[in-house]
Amino acid sequence: MAVAGISESGGKLIVALEGEIDLEQAGSVRRALLDSLKQGKDILVDLSKVSYIDSSGIASLVEGLQVARKQKRDLALVAVSQRVRRVLELARLDKVFAIHADLAAAASAAAAPPAGN
Repeated sequence: MAVAGISESGGKLIVALEGEIDLEQAGSVRRALLDSLKQGKDILVDLSKVSYIDSSGIASLVEGLQVARKQKRDLALVAVSQRVRRVLELARLDKVFAIHADLAAAASAAAAPPAGN
């Protein structure tokens, strides 16, 4: 099961993923992200329990980010393991996604005023 659960905290939806996110699981991840975005809230994708992600899983995350941006919403990754981070770095997606160490860091980043204000 790739989608461990969806919860809400601080006005954001947290989509928790787990296990291996591969071609078999990518569809359920995609659906969970797109359905969550329909609620009109920013999304935090908790990857703390993801042991592996392949290109189809990455594609689901990228599609979620594109939809979020079209809706003027944020989609950030949280608690990315070293193995998953390496895949993101190889695709240079670590420069595209906001990545936070944990949920507390994501919450404090959201509470910080924009730079220059």
